[in-house]
Amino acid sequence: MAKDPVCGMEIHDGLAQQRTLYMGEEYFFCSEDCKVKFEGNPEKYSNIPEDEVPETRKVVVIGAGQVGATICYALMMSGIASSIVLVDVNPGLAEGHAMDLNHGLSFVSPTRIFAGNYSDCKGADIVVVTAGAGQKPGETRLDLVHKNTEIFKDIIPKITAYEPKTLLIVSNPVDILTYVALKVSNFTMNRVIGSGTMLDTARFRFLLSRHCRVDPRNVHAYIIGEHGDSEVPVWSQANIAGLALKKHCRVCERNCSPKERDEIFGQVKNAAYEIIRRKGHTNFAIALAVERIAGSILRDENSVLTVSTLINNYYDISDVCLSIPTIVNMNGILKHIDINLDEAERHKLRTSAQTLKKIIGELDI
Repeated sequence: MAKDPVCGMEIHDGLAQQRTLYMGEEYFFCSEDCKVKFEGNPEKYSNIPEDEVPETRKVVVIGAGQVGATICYALMMSGIASSIVLVDVNPGLAEGHAMDLNHGLSFVSPTRIFAGNYSDCKGADIVVVTAGAGQKPGETRLDLVHKNTEIFKDIIPKITAYEPKTLLIVSNPVDILTYVALKVSNFTMNRVIGSGTMLDTARFRFLLSRHCRVDPRNVHAYIIGEHGDSEVPVWSQANIAGLALKKHCRVCERNCSPKERDEIFGQVKNAAYEIIRRKGHTNFAIALAVERIAGSILRDENSVLTVSTLINNYYDISDVCLSIPTIVNMNGILKHIDINLDEAERHKLRTSAQTLKKIIGELDI
């Protein structure tokens, strides 16, 4: 007797009419429908020896649109995940991306990639949520809040029913949806993380590096608060290779006037609008940011990242999710870092928090 790998029904292998060969092993099916499902997504249903199944490093990506698919590609290229599962409301889209990614596996580290469903969240180290309405030209991230809150109220319970270790929220408005996911999931705060201002911080560092003519990896500067229009650049703590930005400006002999600083921050804040106006979406840099967060979790790195998390008593801010420098490891959030802000930065951070809390107060969660 054999077992249909799709539905689990026992079949007499000698009498089975539906069969196929995959990776040197013959599979038997109770029906043509089960055979078609198997052939469309064999990585999900094929037999893998117990000693080859990784116990950890499983990442599930909910939403196989531009952002979700690019995140899967970044994860595959990095080699940090042993298993990558794509889940989408359109199963064919997820299957197509899984097939395409699998065809590149001979060029990267071994990874199991397949299209699945919410039940595949069981045993996941990280579930990355990118599902929701995308930002259109002319829309702010906050314009998406009511549509995506309703979507989250539907999908988050379907995810948490299978008890993954960590939720990583990428959908916008990310700070509010991280708060929604936290409340709907009933997970502890360390297990619910938003991508926050990771991308804004990366943009800030890139633009500063271009202005100062140094490697972006040697620029240390943060964008904190909302991932959106009220975000805050922390100029007071910005440094290049340990040298405070003000002192570095004198060393490099380039003018760095308040006007130039405002222009740099304006480019950071408006970057997404400019990209969306040109190509309709952002996907590459945010995928790399998510891969960076996932790497800190899967490799237990204790990295300091500007992710969005629940804040309590931070410069008198409480009960809101926003981004501040945070240590991230295998347990999710380890702790927040108290950075010294000047008075203007403190005021802007509180204003950013109030902007988010006002919207949260309007939601039915």
